Amino acid sequence: MEALLLEYLPILIFIGMAAVLGGALIVIPLIVAPSKPDPEKLSAYECGFPAFGDARMKFDVRFYLVAILFIIFDLEVAFLFPWAITLTGLEGGNAVFAFWSMMAFLGVLTVGFIYEWKKGALEWE
Repeated sequence: MEALLLEYLPILIFIGMAAVLGGALIVIPLIVAPSKPDPEKLSAYECGFPAFGDARMKFDVRFYLVAILFIIFDLEVAFLFPWAITLTGLEGGNAVFAFWSMMAFLGVLTVGFIYEWKKGALEWE
């Protein structure tokens, strides 16, 4: 049992070091950095200009749609790379099953992409 617990020791050391470093990076600027706020520093701005609109104005839904599409296709790539690496190590029926499983996954994504394209979700104007 002790040998099993010793295998987790590097992970615990890593978590401890991360906690100490994270805490230090939060505490040191509070101690070292000067805090002299003035009205200019406390004023709100947008891209270097004074705020000229309401902060709670509605955004066009296309911004959210583009963000969701990015996440979907980013996750697709996150699944494709590990799949491609493990596919080379598989043999026989397992490789065929893994290949067709990923083709089904890509097929569903392709159908969704075509559906969005036909609905005009990718049109910006």
